[in-house]
Amino acid sequence: MMRLSRFLPTTALLAVGAVLATASAAASAPLTAYEMPFPCGQTWTGTTRSSHSPSPWAIDWNRTDDVGDPVVAAAAGVVTTAVPNGTRGYGRYVVVDHGNGESTLYGHLQSVNVGIGQTVDQGSLVGLLGDTGNSTGPHLHFEERLNGKTVEPWFHGGAFAFGTTPQSQNCPDVPMAGNFVGDGIAEVAVFDRATSTFQISGPAGPILVTFGVGTDSPVVGDWDGDGTVNVGVRRSSDRTFYLSTPSGVVPVVLGKRSDLPVSGDWNGDHVWDIGVRKAASNVFRLRNPTGRTYPVRLGKAGDIPVTGDWNGDGITDLGVYDLTKARFSLRVKDANGLVWITRVTYGSPGDLPVTGDWDGNGRTDLGVWQPSTAQFFQRIAPSPAAPATKSVSRIYGTPRR
Repeated sequence: MMRLSRFLPTTALLAVGAVLATASAAASAPLTAYEMPFPCGQTWTGTTRSSHSPSPWAIDWNRTDDVGDPVVAAAAGVVTTAVPNGTRGYGRYVVVDHGNGESTLYGHLQSVNVGIGQTVDQGSLVGLLGDTGNSTGPHLHFEERLNGKTVEPWFHGGAFAFGTTPQSQNCPDVPMAGNFVGDGIAEVAVFDRATSTFQISGPAGPILVTFGVGTDSPVVGDWDGDGTVNVGVRRSSDRTFYLSTPSGVVPVVLGKRSDLPVSGDWNGDHVWDIGVRKAASNVFRLRNPTGRTYPVRLGKAGDIPVTGDWNGDGITDLGVYDLTKARFSLRVKDANGLVWITRVTYGSPGDLPVTGDWDGNGRTDLGVWQPSTAQFFQRIAPSPAAPATKSVSRIYGTPRR
């Protein structure tokens, strides 16, 4: 839990690595497909020592001028521990549960950007590298765990060699959809974290829009009411939405660092606004044109927020997606003020939700994106709650390992 290179010469580091490499010969690969806990393409040196607490399998990551650098999720999972103000031990730290008894720990952070109960995708921002707790210098203390015990770390399908400086291949696409060309039909798209580029499947070919940075959360919406969806991002480190409009970038501060972004036309005026869903609760906070926010409760902590016009009345409704059950819960408020909740199962556990008007009938349809195949599955129906008339699939984006 310290900067190892300050205490051991290079020969000692190599010796520790050799011992661990020998001990790991019979170790099995984790079920979770871990990647390095840093953005795509970055190179970091990972070290340890025989007395490293709680285990020599824990990694201390460093590179030059690394204080405040982004730390991202090594794999998708649910945050089970988030300590934003810790002063002892791991200091400010996060634990993410990946299922099958496997988890990861991110220690000594400068800031924590997630909350307990939050579902995080691979490559999403967990926090910023720091020097908190029982640390003797800035670094990321990282552990892969099995049933609570620190085990040999693996990245990109191979056991990690301590003392080396590998390049991160944590380069996931983020799926989304929107009416980007103004024809009334939603196009599928991905946000490429490696290049900070929205890759849109336009009718005449791919449309590429570079915007934001790779650790941002992408969000899209018709920010100026012209009938065409524009790109945007939310940067959790400064709690700010950055919305791209024809007249320039509009910044809007909203929510806490751990909140998840949403967007929609909440009042039917054709101009989309923004909102957030609290990471550790079932509360949306939606922003109206005056800048005020109001709460809406839906779902449970850990659900992924989705939005869409489920009933075709021109007002964006809310929804959530349960990754473990592959189930949408859609909220509609009718003309009499009554609230209806409809549940629709679609996709497979682990798929990521995507919504859009696939057939141009004025009602948002449901869909999912399968990370292992980069395949979109689009459910087409007269309304989201009606029986599907057909399901369309297409590959777009880069599959995850």
